[in-house]
Amino acid sequence: MSPISAAITGVGTYVPPDVLTNKDLEQMVETNDEWIQSRTGIKQRHILKDPTKATSDMGAEAVKQLLTKTNTDPSEVECIICGTVTGDMVFPDTANQIALKTGCTNSFGFDVNAACSGFLYSYNVGSALIESGRFKKIIVVGGDKMSSIIDYTDRATCIIFGDGAGAVMLEANEEGLGIIDSVLKSDGSGIDYLKMPGGGSLNPATAETVANKMHFAQQEGRTVFKRAVSGMTQTTKEVLERNNLTADDIKWVVPHQANRRIIESVAHMLDFPMEKVMMNIANYGNTTSGTIPLCLGDYESQLKKGDLVILTAFGGGFTWGSTLLKWAY
Repeated sequence: MSPISAAITGVGTYVPPDVLTNKDLEQMVETNDEWIQSRTGIKQRHILKDPTKATSDMGAEAVKQLLTKTNTDPSEVECIICGTVTGDMVFPDTANQIALKTGCTNSFGFDVNAACSGFLYSYNVGSALIESGRFKKIIVVGGDKMSSIIDYTDRATCIIFGDGAGAVMLEANEEGLGIIDSVLKSDGSGIDYLKMPGGGSLNPATAETVANKMHFAQQEGRTVFKRAVSGMTQTTKEVLERNNLTADDIKWVVPHQANRRIIESVAHMLDFPMEKVMMNIANYGNTTSGTIPLCLGDYESQLKKGDLVILTAFGGGFTWGSTLLKWAY
C-alpha cells in the first residue's frame, strides 16, 4: 500500500461585494492612486462593510462554494481548520462558527494564528492529520476581515489590506498527490515590526488602549519587506534543494500577496519567470491568510493534475515557510 497523502481536491473563495479603490482612499488619507500602485501593485481591495458579518461569514461562503464544487455532503467533513488573525471573537474559535454556518455538524474545528502564514501553516496541519490515517476529509480555510483592525488614518497600513477568504478540501490520497515537503519557520523577535499590541492578555482592552490605537495592526514596512523577501526565498530554495528540483521543474509558485515588489523580488532571486508566479494583489490587496487560497481559486482552471506547485508565505511575528505539493486535479 502506498503512503497516505493529503490531496487538494477543490477550492472555494469569497470576497465581499463592496470595493475600496485607490481613488476612494485619496479622500481618506494623504495618498494617490499612482503612489499606491507603484509601491504595492494594489488597485482596489474588497471590504466587508456589514457590521453584523465577520470572518466566519466569509469563510462560510467559501466553504459553501467548495462543498458544492466537490459535491460533498457537509456531514462528511471531519475537521475544519481556519487560519486567521481576525477571529469573530477571542473564543469560540472561528472554525467552529464556520462549521455551524455550513452544516458541517460532524466536524471538529480550531483556528491557527500565524498572521499571513496562517493558511500555509493550517494546510500543513490538516495534511498531517490526514496522513495519520485517522481522517479522510478536512477543510482548510484562510481568511481575514482586515478592515476590522486597520486604522484608516494610517496610510502605511490602510492602503495595503483587504477582506476575503478561501477554502480547500483535503482528501486522503495514495497516488502521491498533495504535500511532498515543507519548510516552516518562525522568529519571535519579529514582534517589534508587525503586530497588533492590544486586545490580548498582555494589553487587554481598556479606554487607554483604545485611545492609543493599540487595537490596530502596526507595521514597520522596510524591515518586513526585507525579511519577507529573504524568508520566502530561503525556504523555497531549501525545499527545491532537498528534493533535487530546479525552477524549471516547478509549474507554479503561489506567493502570499503582500506587495507586488516583494513578489517580484522573490521571483527574481529564485529565477522564476513571472509567467509562473500567481498574482492577483491588484484586485484584492493583502487579505492576510486569504491570499494563497484566493490565488488558487483564480488560477484553478490553469492548474493540471501532476503539476508541481510551491506555496510560500511570510507573516507578522515573524512566521514564514514554503510547501512543495503535487496538484491533484
